[in-house]
Parts: sequence; C-alpha cells; structure tokens
Amino acid sequence: MMPKSVAPDEAVALRASALRHVAVALVATAVGAVALAAALALDGGYMAASLLIATLGAIAVLRHLPGRHPHARLGPANAVTLARAVPVVLVAGLVVAPDSTAAAAFAVFAGALAAILDGLDGRLARRHGVESAFGARFDMEVDALLVIALAVLAWRWDRAGAWVLLSGLMRYAFVAAGAFAPWLRRPLPPRWRRQAVCVVQIVVLLLVVAPLLPAHASAPLAFAGVLVLAASFAVDIAWLARRARAPLEVELPRC
Repeated sequence: MMPKSVAPDEAVALRASALRHVAVALVATAVGAVALAAALALDGGYMAASLLIATLGAIAVLRHLPGRHPHARLGPANAVTLARAVPVVLVAGLVVAPDSTAAAAFAVFAGALAAILDGLDGRLARRHGVESAFGARFDMEVDALLVIALAVLAWRWDRAGAWVLLSGLMRYAFVAAGAFAPWLRRPLPPRWRRQAVCVVQIVVLLLVVAPLLPAHASAPLAFAGVLVLAASFAVDIAWLARRARAPLEVELPRC
C-alpha cells in the first residue's frame, strides 16, 4: 500500500515538528553523555561516540521522514521512540568505554528502560490514528541499535566471544541480502514469535552485560540467544522462499 500524500503546507509543518523533536533529543543526549562521562570518569571518546551516533540517527530520521509519514506532525508515538533512542544512544556510546561495574550497571538500566518503553509507541500510534511506515521502521531501528550495542559490549567486556555480534548483525545481513534477492523484501505476516524473540534477545544480552553472571555462565546464555534468533530468521526465510515465485509486493518488512 502506498502512503497517502500530504499537502505542501503539511509537509512543511511535519518537517518543523520533526526538527523540534530531534533537537530536543540531541540536547538530551548531549546532556546525558556529559553527565555520564563525569559520573563514570570516562574520557572524551565516550562523548564523541555518543554524539556521533546521535547525529547520524538524527540525519537518518529527517532524511527518511518525507513520504513515509503522511501526517502534519511527528506525533506522540514517534516522540516516545525518540525518547527511547536517547538511552539507547548512551548505551551505544559505551562501546568505546572500558569495562567497569558502574558502566555495566548503567548499560543494563538504560537498556532495560528502553525495552520497557518499547510497544508504547505502537499503542500510541494506533490510539491517535497516526500509524506510518516511518514509525514502524523507526521503532525497529532503535531496537536494532540496542541489540547491536549490547552485543558489542558483551564482546568487548569479555562476557562472550566475537560470535555474540551475530545477535546484532543478523538483522542487518537479512536487510542487505534483500538487495540481491528481492524475494527477501516481501512483507512477512505478523507473528508474535518475532516480538517474543526480540524481547528474549534483549533480556539475554542485558543479563550477559550485567556484572552478575560469571563468564562460564554468560557465554552459554549469549550463545543460546544467538541460536534462538537464528532459528527465528530461518523460519521467516523459509516462509519467504516458499513464496518466491508469487508476484512481488514491495512493502516494508515487519520485524
């Protein structure tokens, strides 16, 4: 289904609304990065990494918004997703920070907060009638950033081997493969399994990153999470392969 078009004045209003929300999110990220760096005695590398990730994310939001969000304002649902993105970016910035109990505790707290708020944006979008392809993709990308950030932390902080990076890379590999195999871009039917696996993956990585489990326990737990995620992707790929000969409908894939 093609998104309905918006009038020129509505497009201008949407861009202005997006700029305001993104600016607030960038300021919140900058303040959070400075405060966290001071609290954990992190060097300038952490602040630089956090602000770089936030800036790239802001550019992506503004670039992909036109034509994918047929409403005159960003809306409460996307505002919640932006709010979720702030702690996720602060966690992602820790990939350049050394391992410490305080850093791990913050990563778990911020990651859990972002995960708890997940789903609220979707409910708000449906309640206010402002669902969009942009909102669905935005929510998906925030979750993907959280997963890859936690996976990198688990690897860098010696909680698991480099193979744990598969937790975050599988989704990007699946999307990239769609450029060479168009049948992988077909829309997938909604399945509770995907949402459940996403939640399980985040919870597993939070437990692995948390300074609570010994290495001999965290690595097997992370490996089990990778296997569950791989199995979920395998089920979806098999479903798409069976329908590869049907007429192609190019739509945003569901996560």
